Amino acid sequence: MAAALAAASIVFKDNKAYSQKLVHGAKTLFKFSRDQRGRYSAGSSEAAIFYNSTSYWDEFVWGGAWMYYATGNSSYLQLATTPGLAKHAGAFWGGPDYGVFSWDNKLPGAQVLLSRLRLFLSPGYPYEEILRTFHNQTSIVMCSYLPIFTTFNRTKGGLIQLNHGRPQPLQYVVNAAFLATLYSDYLEAADTPGWYCGPNFYSTDVLREFAKTQIDYILGKNPQKMSYVVGFGNHYPKHVHHRGASIPKNKIKYNCKGGWKWRDTSKANPNTIDGAMVAGPDKHDGFRDVRSNYNYTEPTLAGNAGLVAALVALSGEKNIGIDKNTIFSAVPPMFPTPPPPPAPWKP
Repeated sequence: MAAALAAASIVFKDNKAYSQKLVHGAKTLFKFSRDQRGRYSAGSSEAAIFYNSTSYWDEFVWGGAWMYYATGNSSYLQLATTPGLAKHAGAFWGGPDYGVFSWDNKLPGAQVLLSRLRLFLSPGYPYEEILRTFHNQTSIVMCSYLPIFTTFNRTKGGLIQLNHGRPQPLQYVVNAAFLATLYSDYLEAADTPGWYCGPNFYSTDVLREFAKTQIDYILGKNPQKMSYVVGFGNHYPKHVHHRGASIPKNKIKYNCKGGWKWRDTSKANPNTIDGAMVAGPDKHDGFRDVRSNYNYTEPTLAGNAGLVAALVALSGEKNIGIDKNTIFSAVPPMFPTPPPPPAPWKP
């Protein structure tokens, strides 16, 4: 939450009062998270069943990076670049979910975000060593997204299996498409035509191509010829697992369980939830448009956030490039300005 408020404060920086309010909220929340450490889903909470949090270390790297960009206060950068924190967040080991950006793993996003700092401001000592590590790790993650490497399988239709064949794949796919396009923009802006995967050099175009094929799949270029974004194209899910979309607007108030009869009906949703991306197909490109199976038809905020980010990143001409500086508006100069020359000497 602190990361979200901090990022928003940069977006709205021209509205000073509102921007400062956002920064204040972010600082307060971030302090709370440092003082009251623990996983929100610990114990036997409902959250643990649906949105379990594996750890909070990645959150501190992610939150710390955004707090630094929003405030320019170097104590946040010191925290985000603490090697112990990165280690606990999983920055130095593989594991099946390495490089998979999601609500439970902010590390890949944080590493891209901090690579931006190294590429454009190169802060040097004492941050350089860990920033170089993050930059290298980001390069490795980008390599893992390419079809040439076999880190992740693909379905016959070409969808990357970032969650290794488990259900609800699309939210991970859109996040990867976003990060890949963003990273290619960073490299372009730094006048770097590509990056190395082992001995081989790959052009930034390969990253955009990866993102494009994945988003095209989601928008209908798949074996089902199904658009997984509601309201887009001619053929999209009509039984979306969503209360507002499935309960008719008839001035009758239903209690919590009263909505279940609408969940369980085979009729199409009375309301079209335009723009919602559903959970997605299974590992064989199969899809069942049934409301009761949320593994196929559930839309999520996490998924739609990634979809919008990926679409924005891919839209427009490649040569427009990114705005290198606004994100660093609050960051003070990395190196102090040299003192003015002494006054001319008078005998």
